[in-house]
Amino acid sequence: MNSYNSVACSCLIITGCDTILHLVAYFCDEYNRMKNYSFLLFLFTLISLPTFLFAQKKSTINVERTDVQRYDASLGKNKERLIGGVIFRQEGTRFFCDSAHLNRKMNNFEAFGNVHIVVNDTLDIYGERLYYEGDSRIAELFDSVRLVDKNTVLTTEHMVYNRNTKVAYYDVGGKIVNKDNTLTSKKGYYTTSTKIFYFREDVVLTNPDSETYSDTLIYNTNTEVAYFRGPTVIRGEESIIYTEDGWYDTRNDLSKLLKRPSINNSEQTITADSLIYNNLTYYGQAYGHVEISDTVHDVLIKGKYGEMWDNKGVSYITDSAVAITYDRYDSLYIHSDTMWVYFDKEKNAKRLLSYYDVKFFRDDMQGICDSLVYTMKDSTIRLYELPALWSGENQLTADSIAIVIHNNQADSLIMYNSSFIISHDTLDTYNQIKGKNMIGYFKNNELVTVNVDGNAQTVYFVREEDGYLIGVNLAESSTMTIRLKNNKLNTINYKTQAKEVMYPEGELPASDKELKGFTWRETSRPRKVMDIFNKE
Repeated sequence: MNSYNSVACSCLIITGCDTILHLVAYFCDEYNRMKNYSFLLFLFTLISLPTFLFAQKKSTINVERTDVQRYDASLGKNKERLIGGVIFRQEGTRFFCDSAHLNRKMNNFEAFGNVHIVVNDTLDIYGERLYYEGDSRIAELFDSVRLVDKNTVLTTEHMVYNRNTKVAYYDVGGKIVNKDNTLTSKKGYYTTSTKIFYFREDVVLTNPDSETYSDTLIYNTNTEVAYFRGPTVIRGEESIIYTEDGWYDTRNDLSKLLKRPSINNSEQTITADSLIYNNLTYYGQAYGHVEISDTVHDVLIKGKYGEMWDNKGVSYITDSAVAITYDRYDSLYIHSDTMWVYFDKEKNAKRLLSYYDVKFFRDDMQGICDSLVYTMKDSTIRLYELPALWSGENQLTADSIAIVIHNNQADSLIMYNSSFIISHDTLDTYNQIKGKNMIGYFKNNELVTVNVDGNAQTVYFVREEDGYLIGVNLAESSTMTIRLKNNKLNTINYKTQAKEVMYPEGELPASDKELKGFTWRETSRPRKVMDIFNKE
């Protein structure tokens, strides 16, 4: 039959040694451990070796029943016509059809109408037309072809099945239904002994929870695990996943993604070298170069390891963790040992918590503390546990500090308890402002005004414009307002009665040069972005 010869090359890929097929099945089943796609192709190339390379025991096709059987010269030499309830048998396989043309000498036949192949009472293949080679044990079926293997149904318009290797092949588009999963592709191979499908070109996997689009996909019908290699997109109800390697357990809704996969949830994107995600528990783990991007607040959080609890709206990043809030003019970089990110119902970041050895940098402001909270809704950064903040030449410290950001610029700050502002005057002298609480205001990212509330004290080196020292002013008041110019102390206004003393140069007692609680922490100040990664 010419149709068989025309697809001979296609048939070769499913011919060969059963031992090699079992090797392929093994590697398919262990696909998540495989890293070399060319090796998989090499195995399939082995399968494609011509049948004649493998010794086979010849088996004759037997006619089990037919209503009519006679030689028909019009069909060609040595051909018989069989009509009505035709049944062939070869070993454990039976072939049913309405009519057939049998060539006993060539040990082959053509079958027409209601074709049905039963392989060892476990596999059923249906079609409207069949060409079968008894020596090679290869069946080629046409028109409304259907393969049924327990819970798996494969449909296509053209299929080649090799009884030796137990591999079915199609190349004109096919659909597989296995329980809740439906797969379609342009080309496909199915090994009936291992229950493994290999799909190529325009692959789509659909189940109640997601749709997967891939170029290459391997599916194990026993385990219901899909393995993909090459560009793959998985669309769920609330997320879109992209990967180029990995596997998806459709039964347990668990996936492992490799080669820089990404998960997109509304305005949030998670990327890493590899990801493991459980859709049932909404829990995931990210390994290597982890990035969480929030486009609503222009925030990027990075680290080497992360975990996420989507149902709780929480993510965790550690190992070189850094958060970047982007601004067209100046970005803020925050580093700490560990970061927790909390998201709202729309998957937008609402709060960032940084713990242990926190350092941050932006051109106009730097700081350190042991824990930090950044609330996106009110654009407030709160520093806790020995915080220090630098703005220009000024060092600001307190028990805790809150910084309010407006339009990506520092707007104001509040310093709670034991508040202290220090700036260098000369090599060994410092201007100092101390009080219980302070409120500061910024203009163009420069600190311009500070209101001191409670137990206000100052040490101020008063100088002429040319730098000549007039004297040292010591003052105490319950409240005062400090104004700065070019980040330097300019004027002090007292709102209540002040106790004030001006000491001439050289007469200031050494004990009064520094207010109680004075600590100069300039060596801890990050001077550039990479300094935030320096350990104390």
